Amino acid sequence: MIEVSSLCKSYGAAPVLHDVSLSLPRGGVTSLIGPNGAGKSTLLSLIARLIVPDSGSVTVDGLDVTRTPGPVLARRLAILRQENHLVARLTVRELVGFGRFPHSGGRLTAEDRAAIDRALDYLELAPLADRFIDQLSGGQRQRAFVAMVLAQDTDYLLLDEPLNNLDMKHAQAMMRLLASAAHDLGKTVIVVLHDINFASCHSDRIVAMRQGRIFAAGTPAEIVTPDLLGELYEMQIAVREIDGQRIALFYG
Repeated sequence: MIEVSSLCKSYGAAPVLHDVSLSLPRGGVTSLIGPNGAGKSTLLSLIARLIVPDSGSVTVDGLDVTRTPGPVLARRLAILRQENHLVARLTVRELVGFGRFPHSGGRLTAEDRAAIDRALDYLELAPLADRFIDQLSGGQRQRAFVAMVLAQDTDYLLLDEPLNNLDMKHAQAMMRLLASAAHDLGKTVIVVLHDINFASCHSDRIVAMRQGRIFAAGTPAEIVTPDLLGELYEMQIAVREIDGQRIALFYG
């Protein structure tokens, strides 16, 4: 379980998170939603120790992330950031291999290679394993980065807007893969999303944020309602149920 307690973060005079407390249980997919500037990516970065809080704490299975040695934490959780820039020309297999660094220290063992192969197979990238990343489509490239964090073989996967730059077909496929990783492989997936309907259809839990605070948290049925979403986004929203899934319609 991830426990966030009284977390605050500011950049200069601009507060980003205000006294955020939250429990994220093991298993399933948890989506963080909310307007731009709500603090979603900042919260994810604080959980992953990419940035340091001004006050408050984050624990992962009882381990304080600010005090836990990096190699230990990297074997517990993996993060895919919103922007991923490569400074070297890498093949898909080489990129995915970076996910094994916390285990191998850069010297791949047979166990590491097996984990890389499993990640490539799971993301259906084995036929592209020897292709360079810059030769891939946007959807294939994003799958390669997800394969890298999957190869890290952690209990927790944190992904910051993994649907960026993907069309609707590839975004749908990506969310299905993440849900499958959670339910088939026993991972806990925490993902920042802008699209409420992808969150509604593929999440077990949704955390809604607004102005650096937790606005609401619950199941998709509890969060995806006209009143709650209308207040969250300050606009008129209708909700329809289609094939058992709640779909938000924005208007006005």
